[in-house]
Amino acid sequence: MISFAPGGNSDSFGKRKFPEQLPEYLLSMGLNGYEVECGRGVRISEKTYELLPKLAADNGIYLTLHAQYFISLSSEKEETRLKSVDYILESAQAAHRLGIRKIVVHSGSCAKMTRAEALALAKDTLTRSQKALDEAGLPEIIICPETMGKINQLGTLSEVIELCGIDERFLPCVDFGHLNARTLGGIKSEADYAAILDEIENKLGYERLKHFHVHFSKIMFTDGGEKKHLTFEDNEYGPQYEPLMEQFAKRGLEPSIVCESDGTQAEDAAEMKRYYEGFAK
Repeated sequence: MISFAPGGNSDSFGKRKFPEQLPEYLLSMGLNGYEVECGRGVRISEKTYELLPKLAADNGIYLTLHAQYFISLSSEKEETRLKSVDYILESAQAAHRLGIRKIVVHSGSCAKMTRAEALALAKDTLTRSQKALDEAGLPEIIICPETMGKINQLGTLSEVIELCGIDERFLPCVDFGHLNARTLGGIKSEADYAAILDEIENKLGYERLKHFHVHFSKIMFTDGGEKKHLTFEDNEYGPQYEPLMEQFAKRGLEPSIVCESDGTQAEDAAEMKRYYEGFAK
């Protein structure tokens, strides 16, 4: 089943109680997903652990989790990379308690290394991370390496696909706003989206394409790539979501889609869902 979700709470969530009033809010928007944000650390209350899994299951809400932003898969310092393994394990443990399977992990930075050197380090870190998850009894947790928005970061589409080659359980998290930003506006047409989806399918197979994870937002960029997340009201920066929704429908894909617009993520996710459903009829 395809799912549409906000990444965290939109401004319009306001002073509602979390997680008690989350299902009612999401369903009022027509949404069937939610991404738990742990970017600044795993700070989840016991009340959330206790209530959210049943609330999500009872209301058909598909949950995913974004791991810590400070994970550094490709750090030149082994200590930093080993800590990143611990952070991924911590996120996986939280995901397990919440009934979540997919966790999103940033791919890392190239710093002063070549891209090949950074990729080799990231592969090693992810290999260790998957081993840690298996040893902790968490083999069901799916690590989703994310495409990144700044040009000097690790995380082109090809690099993320290569990271996913480490373990057949991995799924790519393709952030189309990030890809557009790092290519300085390179996603302009349905053909551009088709080429991205084709590359995933050709290298990872249809089943992994069918169930991959998606981040989407319009993003302001400079010569270095990503600068700032925007909302769908912005008309200067892309990418446009409509051709992507059409590709999903035409190919029979069922990704988990998370909107990361700046403050209107639920509203913009709902806009994508309405368009998708209208096209798919």
